[in-house]
Amino acid sequence: MILIAYAVVAALVVLLLLAMIRVLREYERGVVFTLGRYTGVKGPGLIILIPVVQQMVRVDLRTVVLDIPTQDIISRDNVSVKVNAVLYFRVMDPDRAVIQVERYMDATSQLAQTTLRSVLGKHDLDEMLSERDKLNADLQEILDRQTEDWGIKVATVEIKHVDIDESMVRAIARQAEAERNRRARIINAEGEQQAAEKLVDAARTLATTPEAMQLRYLSTLYDIAGDKSSTIVFPVPIDLLQGVLGKKEG
Repeated sequence: MILIAYAVVAALVVLLLLAMIRVLREYERGVVFTLGRYTGVKGPGLIILIPVVQQMVRVDLRTVVLDIPTQDIISRDNVSVKVNAVLYFRVMDPDRAVIQVERYMDATSQLAQTTLRSVLGKHDLDEMLSERDKLNADLQEILDRQTEDWGIKVATVEIKHVDIDESMVRAIARQAEAERNRRARIINAEGEQQAAEKLVDAARTLATTPEAMQLRYLSTLYDIAGDKSSTIVFPVPIDLLQGVLGKKEG
């Protein structure tokens, strides 16, 4: 009987020691409550707790990678898209993460989903596709501000995919093609306008300066002389002969 009693006492001591001793890793902290009241954050290393009187909640301080499930969003220009993202955050204040919010992981996930729908719903589809860096920064700022009271620091938010219906993809392709055609026509029209303006300027110069007309005529003769034709017939402008005729009459 005595041996049994000693064995029971030894077992109780072992159980008591196991209940008193906690070992926290380098990236862990323990939020300690004494008789239900918060009494501090301990760790890392060996932690001694008073059984029954004290309880401890472990908190991981490493960066958490949280996948935000795909959300159905209607953009500002009434386009239905499916968007998912990834969130990087870490606990900065273990006590607030335990005391201020219940299950901070779930709370952060739900907040990220609602914020994603709210922010992206204020933008057009073109902005979602072309301005992801700006949208990521806006999401990070909003989430970081809202989770600050929970002792959580949101480091990065990255939009991964923006999925569009197949019919909308075809519509966007047609719109892009129409936009390219419009720009091509504008460029052609501007080129024709500039060419017409240059021709008008050249005609005005030739009309007001006879010498310019003569130079143009001689240049044309030079171009014709380079042709391989054996016979060339060309008219002689009266303006060129006026000087010669005037000298003979004199």
